[in-house]
Amino acid sequence: MSDIKIVECPRDAWQGFSKLIPPAEKALYLRLLVEAGFSHLDAVSFVSPRAVPQMADSEEVLQLLGPTSGVEIIGIVMNEKGALRAQATEAVTTLGFPYSLSPTFGMRNQRQTPAESLAELGRILAVGFNVTVYLSMAFGNPYGDAWSPEQVVAAAKQIEAMGVTSISLADTVGIADAARISSVCGLVTTEFPKLEIGAHLHGIPAQTAGKVRAAVAAGCRRLDSVIGGFGGCPFAQDERMGNLDTITVLETLGQGTGHLNGLRSRAATLAAFAS
Repeated sequence: MSDIKIVECPRDAWQGFSKLIPPAEKALYLRLLVEAGFSHLDAVSFVSPRAVPQMADSEEVLQLLGPTSGVEIIGIVMNEKGALRAQATEAVTTLGFPYSLSPTFGMRNQRQTPAESLAELGRILAVGFNVTVYLSMAFGNPYGDAWSPEQVVAAAKQIEAMGVTSISLADTVGIADAARISSVCGLVTTEFPKLEIGAHLHGIPAQTAGKVRAAVAAGCRRLDSVIGGFGGCPFAQDERMGNLDTITVLETLGQGTGHLNGLRSRAATLAAFAS
């Protein structure tokens, strides 16, 4: 399973914590991830500091982190302004942009209609970054908005036509079971063989292995996860569902994890401090 790209997502873990983590602590943790061998980090976001105060220090964190040769540093943005902030750091290598299949969640998360999101994506792409688009609520939603696998494919076609080559299917609130993950991911990977199709999944720890197996068997070659399984979107309905735990993900893929024990302890300490 060495062909599976693991994207470690401390940004997704940190963004919902109520107490601010000092920038130096974030930078140190990112450095430790790099030293542990992680080469794809969802590290920062460039969004409204009023909406997500935990991430208001993203520029400072990257400055403290310093050079990370050969490591993909992903910055999440909602608009062109965020993309320009990311560009100014000279540290971000890839942008992540959420496009919601649920209009309700799109307004809650980024105050954009689907049409407005696509227009904003066009402006972001013009800044010149590689962009991974996260299809939020790709497996359904809790708001009563219409959803079908065909809608997922239709949205992916629109995004592919704009020049995007990486799409991650996001189960934003953790409602998809292994069967739905298998069917939706299988449909999308079959429909778009030239795209990098990933899965950004949430759920309880007991579900992790089954969800990982389903996504990988369906053709996903990119998985997002967080050491300790912390995090979740603060703008989703009701309680946040945690991310998949990286250590469980790696063990499910048959990879060793003993070298990550120190990071697991440090992640838990940061979570206890900031919760």
